[in-house]
Order: sequence, then structure tokens, then C-alpha cells
Amino acid sequence: MPYTPHGRHLIAGAWVEAAQTFASQPSTGPAHAFAVGTQADVDAACAAAEEAFWSYGYAPREERARFLEAVADAIEARGADITEIAMQETGLPQARLEGERGRTTGQLRLFAFHIREGAYLDRRHDTPLPDRKPLPRPDIRLIQRPVGPVAVFGASNFPLAFSAAGGDTASALAAGCPVVVKAHSAHPGTNEIVADAVRAAIEATGMHPGIFSLLQGNKRQLGESLVQHPLIKAVGFTGSLGGGRALFDLCAARPEPIPFFGELGSVNPNFVLPHALAARGHAIAEGWAASLTMGAGQFCTNPGIVVLPAGADADRFAVAARDALAKVAPQTMLTDGIAKAYRDGKARFQGRNAVRAVLETESEGRTAAPNLYETDADSYLQDHALGEEVFGPLGLIVRTGDDDALLSLARGFEGQLTATLHVDDGDTKLARRLMPILERKAGRVLANGFSTGVEVSDAMVHGGPYPASTNFGATSVGTMAIRRFLRPVAYQNLPEALLPADIA
Repeated sequence: MPYTPHGRHLIAGAWVEAAQTFASQPSTGPAHAFAVGTQADVDAACAAAEEAFWSYGYAPREERARFLEAVADAIEARGADITEIAMQETGLPQARLEGERGRTTGQLRLFAFHIREGAYLDRRHDTPLPDRKPLPRPDIRLIQRPVGPVAVFGASNFPLAFSAAGGDTASALAAGCPVVVKAHSAHPGTNEIVADAVRAAIEATGMHPGIFSLLQGNKRQLGESLVQHPLIKAVGFTGSLGGGRALFDLCAARPEPIPFFGELGSVNPNFVLPHALAARGHAIAEGWAASLTMGAGQFCTNPGIVVLPAGADADRFAVAARDALAKVAPQTMLTDGIAKAYRDGKARFQGRNAVRAVLETESEGRTAAPNLYETDADSYLQDHALGEEVFGPLGLIVRTGDDDALLSLARGFEGQLTATLHVDDGDTKLARRLMPILERKAGRVLANGFSTGVEVSDAMVHGGPYPASTNFGATSVGTMAIRRFLRPVAYQNLPEALLPADIA
């Protein structure tokens, strides 16, 4: 029998009703009523998380690893129901959601493996030097320790991998931090069933129920209350630049400021260098079009801008990209609001003298059709609006002059999650000049590929200079994401009996 949402919060193991509710807005299927969180709900969830930290934060790594694996098992046991309700709420196809579910459970298991190994603890030991002159050196040991309760904001575009039990939640739990999730209102039923999987894993492993709570709601005040709660010690966020910046500022303005790990936006530029453009421009154009329209362009790594040297090869690239995009049928977007924002984003490019339409389509309702525009490097650098992210299948071609003009344009980009080079052997000299700029601009630099698709692994970086993220030294994907919710503690001359068990 299909899963029917009950619409309540999960707070410290109990399903909690609310006086006020909001209605979901599914792409297909019935709408359901869901609780709207209050300050009292925030207080209860945070108090439970703080209480749970005293046991969970100091639990053996093996216990936390088994819990993460139990969450993965419980999600898989509910797989068919999760897929069905997520398809209704988001309009995403079955194959995409099943793949995302596999990514979600895979990262939970990867994090379990990673904390078992213990390398993330960054253990260091300065042995004592009692006879050192002029002063002896004490015995100093260092280890990473969990920071405390963490608030996590679910993302609209990944109902599983960046949501209730997604990467931020998994990495915080792996670090030893209880989590309070502010669920995204675009897919509340999906959040609820995944939260039920976490609840089942808590019961199966005997963990403190306060290590995970899920608060539903479509009110801005709920998120604001959560990041300002004095028991919350860090925040993980994936969302819009405007919303993320507002929460970031609230975290900084608290009496006790806390880190805000926000992923906010990126246009992920592709630089097609001259030899690569001449040799295989048509194939690159088709690959770019496919990446640009994947999932209706609703990826944070969507490659919204391509940079080309001006000339006949660029002309042929534009035609090939236009033809490829014209074959892509309109796709359903995640919410009505995202669809409207896409249309508003397209409107920014219309009526600008320096912007030419290569392919212009009409999008209606909750669907989005591809659009393609082009401009020159000088116009791009003079008009900040052209560099703002459009969440959806809209591309911009920027034509440059000589090599120095290309480098100047690259310096003009804001911080990015990714930057991509399309290069052949003859482009190596120019690419070497470009690389230092791209390293400063992006958290991940790719060659001869496309940025959509983020591997969950040890070496992955999914973050970058502002506005791509609010902390360029962190990543929200991969095992290094766990380090966001840890802090180093040094122990000087402590007896062995008082040292953490993990320090050995």
C-alpha cells in the first residue's frame, strides 16, 4: 500500500503535531497537510540534541558507523515508497530518484567506513623533550572533536542526497554531532519518510533519540529561529544566494557567532581553448548542451556559461549548441517558484543591447525549455547581472578576443564551485597561464568534461570562494565534509586515563 504522509514533525523520536499546517504542492498526485514549526518546536529539538550530544558525541566510532549503516539500510527498505512520493512531489523521473537514493545510502556507508579508519581525526603527538634548552617541551596531543548540535537545511533540488539524511546530515552525524533538520517545503513527504528511516535506525541501534529531529514548515521564521538558537553550534545549508546570505549574517550576528557552511550559487564557466574549439567544437557544444539541460538545469554545478575565442569556430559552436538545445523538450521543474525564477532569470537577458538571443523559447507553468544567449567579454565584465546564476537550462556564450582578453575575463568571474577547461595539446601554454586564475576562482577544476555529476569520494571538493560558498576551506561533498563539524583540541601533559579513547 502506498505511503501516506501524516504531516508531523519528528522531535527526539516522537512524531509531533502542530496547530498550523501548510499544504504541499506536488507536481502530480494529491496534496497533503504538513506541520509548521514554531519556536517551541525549535527549542524542544535543540534541547534534545544538546542532551544527546553528551552520549553521541563521545560514543565509540564503531557505534556511530553502525548507526550510519543502519540509516542506509532503513532508507533502502523504504525505497519504493520514497521513490513514489518523491516523484509526485518533485516531478523528477524514477531513474534519477533511484540513482539519488543510491548516492544517499552510498555516502552514509562511505562515511561509516571513513570514521572507522580514523584518519579524519588528524591525530598529532609532540612527544615531551624534558631536556630541551632553554625550555623543556611538554607532551602535546591533538585530535579533532565534534562541535555540538548542528542545524541542516534541506535543498530543493536534491530531495534525498542534500536533504533530510543527505550529505550535511550524514557528515555531521559521522562527526558525532546531533542534527536538527529544517526540511525543505518542496518535498515534505519525502522528508518525512526518510526521517522515519532515521528514527528506525535510532531504535535499532539504541542511540539517543535526540540525535536527529526533523522540523517541517514553509515559514522563514523557522529557519531564522533555528540558526539563532544558542544550542546550535554550526549550520549546513544548500540554497539560494539571497536566503543563504541572510542566514549567514544571522549566524555572524549571534552573541556567540557560529560557522555557516552555505553553498549558495555558481555559473560554473567552461573555457573552450582555441585548438580544442577548432578540433572538436561541435562535440563540445553537444556535450555542453546535454549537461546544461540535465535535470532541467537544476544542479548547482550546471555549466551556465561557456567562454570561446571569437571567430568562425565560435560561430559553428553556437549553431551546434543551438541545434542540440532545440531538440530538448520542456521539462518539469521542482516547484512553481523555481519555474517562475527561471522565467525571471531569462528576462534579465532580454532587451540588453549587448546580448543576442541564439535560441529563445517560452516556458509555461512548471515547465522549462532551454534558452541560449551570447555576448562579448567586455559587455559581460561591465554588466554584473549577466554573471548571476539562472537556475535552469539557460546558457550564455561569452566571446573573447586575444589570450590576454581571455585571462582578463577569467579574473572577472566571481567564486565558483567548478571551472572547466576544454584543451588539446596545442592549448597547453595558454592553459598554464589560465590555471592559477581558475584555482583562485573555483573549488574544482575539470578538463575535457562537464561539471554536472559530483563524485562522493575522499578527494572531492564541492565548495569554492564566495558566492559559491560561504567557507572556501570546506566541502559539502566527500569525506572531507565531516571536518566541517569538528574542531581541534590539544591535550597537554594529561594522564593517559583522561585522554579521549580515539587519541591512541
